[in-house]
Amino acid sequence: MKNITEYKVILWDFDGVIMDSMPIRGIGFREVLKYYPKEQVENLLIFHEQNGGLSRYVKFRHFFEKIRGEEITNQKVLDLADEFSKIMMSFLIDEKLLIEDSIDFIKKNYLNYNMHIVSGSDGNELRQICEGLKIDNYFKSINGSPIHKTELVRQVIETNNYNKEEVVLIGDSINDSEAAQVNDITFVGYNNLDLLKINSNYIYCLALL
Repeated sequence: MKNITEYKVILWDFDGVIMDSMPIRGIGFREVLKYYPKEQVENLLIFHEQNGGLSRYVKFRHFFEKIRGEEITNQKVLDLADEFSKIMMSFLIDEKLLIEDSIDFIKKNYLNYNMHIVSGSDGNELRQICEGLKIDNYFKSINGSPIHKTELVRQVIETNNYNKEEVVLIGDSINDSEAAQVNDITFVGYNNLDLLKINSNYIYCLALL
């Protein structure tokens, strides 16, 4: 892997990379699914923590189809996601949740790179959070679900006609690694030491770059 300073484009995951929001999102799942068996909800939270890069749409569908073994309509998934989003908006516009290491790097270097967010979080919600925290202007685009992350990455690269050799994705989950691999770009792990088991590209501290 090249030194990250040699790349021209940085694609950022959001949850766990720019914002320490995974625990808060866990609260959201508990609240939305509070009338379902606690053990089933806890199983979903394990899936949620292991698959940080997946969207809430995928996670709600997983809850019903895989954990509960029942069908769920697309409309029901959308309704649950909308309820989840309302809860998230009340919690996540909070500067204290921003990861200082990442934010400092972004603020100091946004003119040196083309930066984009590609997240499993809902795109509209994500743009509102970034605007509320006044960090939206550091990014060329802010992209999220319901479009799958692999497709989001592809769209950002193709829309901007980026050279893949100049693009790096920084993420904290295996889903981020897979999205980078499918799109044939470099992946760098961050804020999750378990990623060293699958990829030697890892940043311990952005402040040291």
